[in-house]
Amino acid sequence: MDNTTAQFTALLKEHGLQLSMKQLEQFELYFQELISWNEKMNLTGITERSQVYTKHFYDSLSLAFYINMDETKSLADIGSGAGFPGIPLKICFPHLKLTIVDSLSKRISFLQHVCDTLGLTGVQLIHGRAEDVARQFVHRDAYDVVTARAVARLSLLNEFCLPFTKKDGIFAAMKGSDPTEELAEAKRSFKELRAELHKVESFSLPVEESSRHLILVRKTGATPSKYPRKPGVPAKSPLI
Repeated sequence: MDNTTAQFTALLKEHGLQLSMKQLEQFELYFQELISWNEKMNLTGITERSQVYTKHFYDSLSLAFYINMDETKSLADIGSGAGFPGIPLKICFPHLKLTIVDSLSKRISFLQHVCDTLGLTGVQLIHGRAEDVARQFVHRDAYDVVTARAVARLSLLNEFCLPFTKKDGIFAAMKGSDPTEELAEAKRSFKELRAELHKVESFSLPVEESSRHLILVRKTGATPSKYPRKPGVPAKSPLI
């Protein structure tokens, strides 16, 4: 086992996550495919192996430090990009029924290739915009945990992601810097979308110590029928 894998394994063990050899092989394959496809399409600006393991894989799995994934049956990852955090969580917790929604068909093709190469089953990949997909009955108010690792403001993410979250389920917004301002700005969206702030967890990524914040939002009721609004509208006039 090389240094990067050994460090990755040790850091996860500190949080009670133990990976099998098969799972470690899947992470390594994922890394190789990410780098290979990244030469043809823009998937990530982070390509150095130890950085991918820390900033993508470990960062994605940090969700499991604060949410009991063993008791989570279904997870929706909205705007997943290169598959973060959904694919690392699926590797680590194979029982998860994972749905990934992304608006770029090229990224969905990459993710399909990753799932085939890694032998992942129980993954649904949907090419579409969150505002459209969340209107489909099968996805609405349907998932135990919904997540987004995105730079969009929380008020906007709430409208994209809470319609997918079932009543009493959790939407987890994975953020970098301190979200205090975004939380204040998002008050109206919590009320409109039938949700409440559960808690905010903060931690630092190992090695480089960059800050991370996890905003956990609890869904308190079914999404009102007018949400999400048509594609483009939430971004132009967010619920603030």
